[in-house]
Amino acid sequence: MSEFEPPSVAPRVAGASVLLSEVLSALSHALDLTEGQPLGHTERTCLIGMRIGAELGLSAEERSALYYALLLKDAGCSSNASKMALLFAADDRAVKPAMKEVDWHQRLVLAAKTFRNAAGDAGLLQKVRAFLTIAQTEDMTKDLIALRCDRGALIAQRLGFPEATSQAIYSLDEHWCGLGYARGLSGKDIPLLARICNLAQTAEAFHDAHGLNAMLRVVKKRSGTWFDPQLAAIVAGWKQDRAWWQSLAGADLNDRVVAEEPSALTRTVDEEGLDEVARAFADIIDAKSPYTFQHSRRVADVSRQLAVALGADEEEARRIYRAGLLHDIGKLGVSNRILDKDGKLDAQEWVQMKKHPQHSLSILLRVTAFGDFAWTAALHHEKLDGSGYPYGLKDKQLDQAARILAVSDIFDALISDRPYRAGMPIERVMSIISADAESGKLCATVVGALKAVQLQSSGAPLQSS
Repeated sequence: MSEFEPPSVAPRVAGASVLLSEVLSALSHALDLTEGQPLGHTERTCLIGMRIGAELGLSAEERSALYYALLLKDAGCSSNASKMALLFAADDRAVKPAMKEVDWHQRLVLAAKTFRNAAGDAGLLQKVRAFLTIAQTEDMTKDLIALRCDRGALIAQRLGFPEATSQAIYSLDEHWCGLGYARGLSGKDIPLLARICNLAQTAEAFHDAHGLNAMLRVVKKRSGTWFDPQLAAIVAGWKQDRAWWQSLAGADLNDRVVAEEPSALTRTVDEEGLDEVARAFADIIDAKSPYTFQHSRRVADVSRQLAVALGADEEEARRIYRAGLLHDIGKLGVSNRILDKDGKLDAQEWVQMKKHPQHSLSILLRVTAFGDFAWTAALHHEKLDGSGYPYGLKDKQLDQAARILAVSDIFDALISDRPYRAGMPIERVMSIISADAESGKLCATVVGALKAVQLQSSGAPLQSS
């Protein structure tokens, strides 16, 4: 039996209001993962953008809208990951940050960088084929960015943020000169908050990767093309404030970001609000692959139904429901070349895939309000006989919540299409799950509850709400 011990988490008082800024700042690490950015990229971008906003003298309402636009700027980024991996025939998490450093306006430089990233480390012939596919795909960049920005703006709207926040996310990649995407806006036609977000994220990326002087050179060079010259001048004026730039590497990023929210407009969420945040991130997770559409919602709904059937109270059922929604958040850190592979994973790919529950645990533990189900979420691939992953736990190390989530995840995976097979008929699914219960891999009690709930639904696959 594994000696791995679950993390200790302070108990949470159900019903207590939670700062939305704390939740989204912590969850921003998930967005960093799917963009292939160093963890903390979004938080550092937020601090840079809010400092720009302060120097501009933005109102409290404008700063609030900017604040959440900065935290959610990459909320739609998972939606183009599969297409990016397919077009480049390479790891989307490697391609995205590499291509973000390129000045799109310099066509030869862009072409060279595209060729370098096409097909990853494959041979010359494969790189040429991938490059030609990219070159022959009309409006590729525009469509990829439009997909991401549309999705991100919709998520901001769902969470109740003002139109200014949504528009900032939607126009994130517009350039001052009019050669950006997705609408080709120019100058002051680009929303001010979008101009700030674009500059802030670019400054952070170059500062983190190459240092202060390299970042300042890029900001100066792109002033008047990518960036609003007035905003670029503000950032250039921080050249001597090296202590502030160095502070962005500190371990207190989350606390600093939370403190940046305009105090007069602090947002809190109740239990329903936390559910909505979890559902929004479940959709971000499932948008990463065309084969996981609504997977997290279905797992969450099945898990809640099984929990209730087995006698769970409302609080426990909600905890399991949230674990179902966010169990796969760690998959945002897995390449789509693995997630969408039409065939068996090789040994190295399996190593990467098996890390995703650990990524889920790490991300969810950052959110104080989600700490009570983080461990449950990380156990969705564990089996009672110890054959699961990543911890190899067994028997009494897996409580009822973990057993429920494991059964729910397998149930939905089997009824759904995957890159390597079509979804199975419900009779076949129940036969496989029953056999796993008989062999000691899955909990027989939970599988019995699944059969009972399935019968109540007249044999049709359980649906998400």
